Amino acid sequence: QLQLVESGGGLVQPGGSLRLSCAASGFTLDYYAIGWFRQAPGKEREGVSCISRSGGSTNYADSVKGRFTISRDNAKNTVYLQMTSLKPEDTAVYYCAAKQYYIDRYYCGRQGYEYGSWGQGTQVTVSS
Repeated sequence: QLQLVESGGGLVQPGGSLRLSCAASGFTLDYYAIGWFRQAPGKEREGVSCISRSGGSTNYADSVKGRFTISRDNAKNTVYLQMTSLKPEDTAVYYCAAKQYYIDRYYCGRQGYEYGSWGQGTQVTVSS
């Protein structure tokens, strides 16, 4: 059974850093693009970042560009989201999601409808 599990969330002060992990089980991530999404209370879900199958293509929302870095370690079947210079407005539940691509190794998208498998989410709270 395909499963994604996020971890690494928590409470951090403004300006701090966190690294989120998205671990896959029941399947290999080699053929999947991965997206990170977040949703704050009362707000729409936002596509934060994504990474292609190959890892050669990444994409970021303007709100996190220059502060967040997505990466993947297919040997560990895990994708990471390194978050630095965190702001209170980064507070949200963060989700990872997977989309299978048999041929295209260099595409990923930040639209939620593109993804079929989702994790349960991890809470990130940025507050002093």
